[in-house]
Amino acid sequence: MCGRFLITDPDEAFRSLFGYNGPPLDFKPRYNVAPTQSVPVVRLNREGQRAIAEMRWGLIPYWAKEAKIGAKMINARADTVAEKSAFKEALKQRRCLIPANGFYEWKTDGKTKQPHRIVLGDAAWPRPFAFAGLWERWRDPAADEDAAPVVSFTIITTDAAPAIAHIHDRMPVMLTRREELEAWLDAAKHPPAEVQKMLQPYAGRDLAAFPVSARVNNHRNDDPECAAPLA
Repeated sequence: MCGRFLITDPDEAFRSLFGYNGPPLDFKPRYNVAPTQSVPVVRLNREGQRAIAEMRWGLIPYWAKEAKIGAKMINARADTVAEKSAFKEALKQRRCLIPANGFYEWKTDGKTKQPHRIVLGDAAWPRPFAFAGLWERWRDPAADEDAAPVVSFTIITTDAAPAIAHIHDRMPVMLTRREELEAWLDAAKHPPAEVQKMLQPYAGRDLAAFPVSARVNNHRNDDPECAAPLA
């Protein structure tokens, strides 16, 4: 699964990778993004251009009666995403990219769980990438008609790559090539049957993992110390 991630690079790094339009992405570096929190997400706007939108992590299906179901929808499995009622319509027409430059997984050793930070490259200079995701717009049936909808997302997961399988058996789908990013976003030109082939473990040789402080276990901690390698 994917239960925590990082987005710490400046706007220029992500704009170079994603090529999105609009004003500069002005956000505070996040070292411990947790479910139900909001982060920048890339999607296609009504004009078919890549744009940034703030979304809440934990997809709330359009048919949901309560928002709390989103806490259970932070991940969607690649092998069942086309079948699940919460995700199958979004897979057809509401795909998104979640900018990141690292994520955390926990290795179980007896009664303890050691968090690890996973990056592309190394700890000092990790490369930015994208999680493959889906987004949804939900309106609270109990709210006023003019209340703003909640826009939320989920991260798709797959089997772990061999380099990190000793830590956890699942990992988020990581996209790094421009052609992958474009195909994933453009649902009109690239239907689910085509893009599902992309939902594979990361195959590059630059996937690295290292243990970090247990500070990351608490979502209230969101600072560089959460991501620093243990001595």
